[in-house]
Amino acid sequence: MHTTRIKGLAIAALGVLFITPDALLVKITSVDPVVFLFWRGLLLALSFLIINSVRYRSQLVPEMKRCGWKGWFCACAFAVSTLGFVVGMKNTAAGNVLIILNTAPVIAALIAWLIWKETLPRRTWVIIVVCVTGASIMAIGEWGRGEPLGLVMAVVAAIGIAANLNVARSKPDADMSVMLMFGALVLAALAAVAGGAKLPSLRDSLFIALLCLFFLPIAATLIQIGPRYIPAAEVSMMLLLETVIGAFLVWLVLDEVPTRLSLFGGVIVFSALVAHGWIEVRRYRRASLR
Repeated sequence: MHTTRIKGLAIAALGVLFITPDALLVKITSVDPVVFLFWRGLLLALSFLIINSVRYRSQLVPEMKRCGWKGWFCACAFAVSTLGFVVGMKNTAAGNVLIILNTAPVIAALIAWLIWKETLPRRTWVIIVVCVTGASIMAIGEWGRGEPLGLVMAVVAAIGIAANLNVARSKPDADMSVMLMFGALVLAALAAVAGGAKLPSLRDSLFIALLCLFFLPIAATLIQIGPRYIPAAEVSMMLLLETVIGAFLVWLVLDEVPTRLSLFGGVIVFSALVAHGWIEVRRYRRASLR
């Protein structure tokens, strides 16, 4: 049990580390959002296909069938959460979107409790509350008004993330990451209909390719696997680390100095997640000595 939890935390944390350059590479590109969404979906679908073909070879189709309808749900939820994030960012202040997305761990925990009757230890709830508070403090500096559509889509994104990870958690014997390619294709199709099927400049193409052929597919695969070993709420909580490290990378490369509130909130999130990992490792070591 303890070995499984440590494995799940390590997989989720590694996935978050791979997703941290997302904000930086998005900011570096000057491409229109719908064009970015088209290539993001298309290249991700290709990357997922390659990764899963290498992992499962001739067993890829049987593994997809093992996922059943829950696999299709995860694929659609992945597409919905990504679409909600992009549309939310386009129609309201980034701080608004981040604050709403920070509720994903709580939403995930509530879904797990209401539908699958899965409860979390009190210590995990404490860490979640601390992390959500810290991440919200980071986002307050960017809080601003925006169109209602942006706020609604941010809520949709948070629910999509929580629902996806919870459904993946409910069927741990199947690897739901093999279905993500279909969600990515849905994104590409929607963006194409909206006029996004255009070729970016060479510079933007290189950055988009780096993000969507390397960082994002590895990150999404690992994060999707995480709920096989730990609760969806904990995986969602680990995603808050991306807000901290991503902001640091933007500061380091683009010299966008964060506010004092952002720094304070980032320290809270990082410290809470380090403490959570340290507590779990100590529990594992104690269990091993028995």
